[in-house]
Amino acid sequence: MRAVGSTHIHSKKINMANTYHQIYMQTVFAVKYRAAVLDKTWRSTIQGVIGNLINETGCKTIIVNGVEDHMHCFLGLKPAVSVSELMKTIKAKSSKYINDHSLTKERFEWQEGYGAFSYRQRDVDQIYKYVQNQETHHQKQNFRDEYVGLLKEFEIGYEEQYIFQELI
Repeated sequence: MRAVGSTHIHSKKINMANTYHQIYMQTVFAVKYRAAVLDKTWRSTIQGVIGNLINETGCKTIIVNGVEDHMHCFLGLKPAVSVSELMKTIKAKSSKYINDHSLTKERFEWQEGYGAFSYRQRDVDQIYKYVQNQETHHQKQNFRDEYVGLLKEFEIGYEEQYIFQELI
């Protein structure tokens, strides 16, 4: 007797695990209006909070890092977790943490939207180093150019008006 997903041998059911995954993803998201409010004195704390939020979803944090106006998360995505739900959770709960702990002078918000980019196993070390070295990287390139560069590299169509907005 045979059933989908299991085998019966002498009336004993044996489950056959056939789900394997390796989904590496980098997400990038900005502070509302790209305000430079992620202060260096507490930025590592919020990076830890974001890393814990990722892990709580069943995904695996590889590294979280950023600068004053945006964050990068490099993670192993669990197939049962949608990228949109993951980002909604990360942004909502980290904003709440920042506001509950009065880390900014005014009410903190992340800007709408995010970028999500997938990678192969062989790219893991390179992307880890890239995320790890954000401060050095942004001494040479601003956030907007970095983000548009990622969109172009991944051949993602975009509309200029929807790229992370700056305060006018």
